[in-house]
Amino acid sequence: MRYLVAVILALLALPLAAQDWEDRQVFGAGDAAVTLRIVSSTDTDLFAPLIEGFVSANPDIAIEYLVTNTSDIDKRFRATPEAFDVAISSAMDLQLKLTNDGYAATLEGVTHPAWAQWRQSLFAFTSEPAAIVVNRAAFEGLAIPRTRQELIEILRAHPDRFRGRVGTYDVRQSGLGYLFATQDARASETFWRLMEIMGGLDVALYCCSGDMIDDLIAGRIAVAYNVLGSYAEARVAGDGPLDIILPSDFRTTMMRTALVSGDSPRPEAAERFVRALIAYTPEGAAAGGGRSLPPLAVEDPGADRATIPLGPALMTFLDALKRDKFLEEWENAVVQD
Repeated sequence: MRYLVAVILALLALPLAAQDWEDRQVFGAGDAAVTLRIVSSTDTDLFAPLIEGFVSANPDIAIEYLVTNTSDIDKRFRATPEAFDVAISSAMDLQLKLTNDGYAATLEGVTHPAWAQWRQSLFAFTSEPAAIVVNRAAFEGLAIPRTRQELIEILRAHPDRFRGRVGTYDVRQSGLGYLFATQDARASETFWRLMEIMGGLDVALYCCSGDMIDDLIAGRIAVAYNVLGSYAEARVAGDGPLDIILPSDFRTTMMRTALVSGDSPRPEAAERFVRALIAYTPEGAAAGGGRSLPPLAVEDPGADRATIPLGPALMTFLDALKRDKFLEEWENAVVQD
């Protein structure tokens, strides 16, 4: 009887589990011998051309693609690493810590630049800048800001126009938002002045870039700060309402990374997929139709100080005390209750 009750409860939980993702799609079927489970923070429509190209070239492998936010990927992966074959995330710091904590498999003989990998276990395959994205209609009669300082000056001068109409990540929930915020804060004190201005204007807080862009297009907000450039570019069409600004004062560029779970039930297929990611080109993905992610930088980005380095310093702000202190300062600036 106890066993029967357990089975019933497990079956009842299945629909809930199936719905517990931002998106879930299966690519490839029929004769596929194995199905890889890939958990990712990248929206399916941006990643689909790459997956479709892979399953076309590897008909023996199907892919279950599961989308959730960067913080959730880290939590789920740590709780059940055997449930996933590959983790893909824009939160470089969380991915590096997963790797450092022993959750990633080592892939032998992978040829990849030293600056774009960590210990042959974590591999970068795109370079994507954080952008300021604005709805042009909201800036009628005003100059479009090209730096953070110009944005500060415009928001200060026109509080009534922008009150409740500025958006950014809720860094308490978004792993990528936290990464961008900590890197911005290290680069310039302008970040904290901007956060205080946004907080005074009742800033709208978001989990992810896609939701911010939706509200920009709808006119519910006028400015989105630290949006992923690739997401914005994918939504800009012709004479659409958005302008994408890569701040000229300093840029913050992250590298999207992938790892094979050290507990993957399908390690050979998972490694084949990650090797395909390492060889990724936008042209190859676009050949299958749809939109493409930007490529990895061709040269070592360390000298330009724009790209966040894939190294131990990334984990500085994951220290519990440093994280608590940063979030306290951020809440004081942004929430302002």
